[in-house]
Amino acid sequence: MKINPLNNTNLNPYKKNIQKQQDVKNAGQPQDKLEISNQAKQLQGNNSIVEARQEKVDELKKQVQNGDYQVDPKKTAEKMIDFWTNRRL
Repeated sequence: MKINPLNNTNLNPYKKNIQKQQDVKNAGQPQDKLEISNQAKQLQGNNSIVEARQEKVDELKKQVQNGDYQVDPKKTAEKMIDFWTNRRL
């Protein structure tokens, strides 16, 4: 006489219910959607601020490389005091 073990791993009576729950969960969730307006696309295309900032950075780099860049200690100290006392302009 052959006795089969009770712990049969191929038999899961709850498998059908688990699968149903997952199907309902996946079907019920709406998909995220992102739409960018034409005006926003135009604003992204106009990078005049980025270009102006890059020009300023390039100019400062040239000054530093040439040794012409001078730091104003008074202005630096004022900005530090403003920052640490929360007096932002």
